[in-house]
Amino acid sequence: MPVNIKITAGTVADCTQAIELITGIAAENLIADKAFDTDAIIEYAKSNNITVVIPPKSNRKIQREYDKYLYKLRHLAENAIMWLKQWRGISTRYTKTTKSFIAAVHIRCIFLWARILA
Repeated sequence: MPVNIKITAGTVADCTQAIELITGIAAENLIADKAFDTDAIIEYAKSNNITVVIPPKSNRKIQREYDKYLYKLRHLAENAIMWLKQWRGISTRYTKTTKSFIAAVHIRCIFLWARILA
């Protein structure tokens, strides 16, 4: 379920926003795809006693081990994005302003959480 949202320009790499998004969230594991295999993210997670479950990029000199079973749970995050994009206005970003878009995303998240908590 979505717990934190940040809207950026389409050309901004997701990994540059990851630390800000996970700050303050209590978690045992950080599960992400190879795009988030950066030294900064790994160091931040380790400093907060979070187990990193990110496969290393193929160009890393030292290949890190990761829990392949836990990594299979990454589809849950992808499913949350899929549920957000079920609203056509979010998937195609019909809104003209960022404030309107984030409001639509928040409303959709409320509906998603309401389904789970009801």
